[in-house]
Amino acid sequence: MPSVVNLEDCFSRFSDTYSPKIVGELNGQQVLVVRLEGDKVPWHTHDSEDELFWVLEGSLDVLERERQVTLNAGEFYIV
Repeated sequence: MPSVVNLEDCFSRFSDTYSPKIVGELNGQQVLVVRLEGDKVPWHTHDSEDELFWVLEGSLDVLERERQVTLNAGEFYIV
């Protein structure tokens, strides 16, 4: 059954960093949100799925093997 997800409401329910929370599912994939700060995100890869980084506030540097992509509030990037 379709449902509306309010991101502000999701983020108001937790304050811990790098602790992904499931907020939905799409085509058998989980949709997660996570609060990030500084350089606390460990390098990681996904063998079977893409990852979408969507910045709501501040900025985020996504480090790939060959380059760095900087995202600002309102931007997203799919790896």
